[in-house]
Amino acid sequence: MAQVFRPAANTIALLVMASLGAVPVLAAGLGYSLMTSSYITSQSVTREQPVPFSHAHHVGGLGLDCRYCHTSVTTARFAGIPPTETCMTCHSQLWTNAAMLAPVRESLAANKPIRWQRVHVLPDYVYFDHSIHIAKGVGCSTCHGAVDRMPLMRQAAPLTMGWCLDCHRHPETAIRPRDKVFDMKWTPPRNQIAEGRRLMSEYHIDTAHLTDCSKCHR
Repeated sequence: MAQVFRPAANTIALLVMASLGAVPVLAAGLGYSLMTSSYITSQSVTREQPVPFSHAHHVGGLGLDCRYCHTSVTTARFAGIPPTETCMTCHSQLWTNAAMLAPVRESLAANKPIRWQRVHVLPDYVYFDHSIHIAKGVGCSTCHGAVDRMPLMRQAAPLTMGWCLDCHRHPETAIRPRDKVFDMKWTPPRNQIAEGRRLMSEYHIDTAHLTDCSKCHR
């Protein structure tokens, strides 16, 4: 009888079957890598703004407190974007003819807000409240990074669901004294875990329901 299959047929068949099993795994891995990449999360992305506002200069250099511009951060969901009048508190006296500040002067003259581009953008189905995080001792730099060293604002953290859940499961890694929440120079002490757990007790933080779906999806 004539030979139907060549000697290499078994090897080829095994390779095909192995490939069929590997493709879904590789596809899942590729999908996960894509979803956690900066292309999707926008981590480290610097957005073009109408005015090149430097947090490094205003916060790191001049020592402005976060609350000077983001006035609602302790009382509302949103930190708030400063109105033009806040900028002009200083710039009606300083750098009054600077070309880069022309959009600020035009905004004031036309009584129209500056169209800042949001840097930290969460999906519409995510509920996030700045005020409760501030009240529970989560510092600005924990989520926003060292803004006092950012000439142009960028998203320091991935802000993924997994990233948020890590903190909700183990808040002791991030909690700091309330008087240090706006301190950009604060660094975790060597006994951060023990200190964090002490503060969790003091701030009445219970992790039993911090990972419930309804905490962030309402």
